[in-house]
Amino acid sequence: MDSPERDMQTQERLIGDLRQVIENAEELLKNTDHYKSLPYQSARAKLAQALLAATAELERFEDAQLDRMIAATHQANLQHQDTSGEARLMRAFH
Repeated sequence: MDSPERDMQTQERLIGDLRQVIENAEELLKNTDHYKSLPYQSARAKLAQALLAATAELERFEDAQLDRMIAATHQANLQHQDTSGEARLMRAFH
């Protein structure tokens, strides 16, 4: 079974990979807008649609990751009885 830390690293790597694919697809769309033939335009339209879906999925992944981080932080604060910002900072540096 994978550890939570390994799962988080895998998720971060996947998010990074998805960001890179999106950036590359955006660059490809930008650099091929001068092609006017029907096959190119059709392929560009499909890529643009897939790019929209990938961007929405990336946003969903990032929101879920942020929610998990907030929940984990809240749980740690409860576990360590950190009732103030100062207590949280002090624990972070120990």
